[in-house]
Amino acid sequence: MDGKHMQIGEVAARTELSLRTIRHYEETGLVIPSARSQGGFRLFTEHDVARLMVIRRMKPLGFTLDQMRDLLDATDRLDADRGALGADEREALVERIRAYQQSAAEQVGELRVQLSRAEDFEATLRARVTPPPTPSPAPTPSPTTRD
Repeated sequence: MDGKHMQIGEVAARTELSLRTIRHYEETGLVIPSARSQGGFRLFTEHDVARLMVIRRMKPLGFTLDQMRDLLDATDRLDADRGALGADEREALVERIRAYQQSAAEQVGELRVQLSRAEDFEATLRARVTPPPTPSPAPTPSPTTRD
């Protein structure tokens, strides 16, 4: 192997996705291994890893597989046809991507609200199980010496 390709295990470690999940994304057409080894093992490139990271970041925001596919298609077309796209087609692709960016921003806002509520809840529970600090005894006055 020339160092440009990675086997699925390395890709799984780098993306923190399971082998099963990567294979599922392959079956659904979201990512296709760039090559196969002589033994038939899937081989991935940095581009494939970047693609999987986009998918991984979209999933917790509630995007569907079809939406992931649509966004990846738009970004692939923008990247591949930089000079070949007409201005209208390029603007339409950028608009598609912008819509996903706006949707992601909305989801992030909702997640921030949920996180804030979860942190408040955890703090409430922590206060219930953490004993209150015991007051320190008042210092005893020291006897004064008379001359």
